[in-house]
Amino acid sequence: MNSQGKILFKEESYLIQGAIFEVYRIMGCGFLEAVYQECLAQEFTARSIPFTAQSELHLIYKGMPLKQSYKPDFICYGKIIIELKAIKQVATEHKAQLINYLKATGIALGLLVNFSTYPHADIIRLINLPRM
Repeated sequence: MNSQGKILFKEESYLIQGAIFEVYRIMGCGFLEAVYQECLAQEFTARSIPFTAQSELHLIYKGMPLKQSYKPDFICYGKIIIELKAIKQVATEHKAQLINYLKATGIALGLLVNFSTYPHADIIRLINLPRM
């Protein structure tokens, strides 16, 4: 939620989650992450959800660009990072990875999606809170 108590990007998140649940409904659990990524890209396209997939984002340290970069699985609507997993259980380091992506980009909302759960995909919302 944001500072006014409203859910951040509620409508966009709802549409993205619908696409995620449709992929899970068709594919179920047990595939590799790359399979879910390809299916989700097709589902985003079918639902007219704007996205970029694995776009290389460059990192800055103290104002200087780093050689290292990262590629989030998806950025939807230009303002929501989607990080996909196909693992037994989401761990603290998976959440930390997404939080770092949010901090590095200044994007406010991230969805950490795990397709290897039953009976549905798990979606964890993480918010990049501005520093006080």
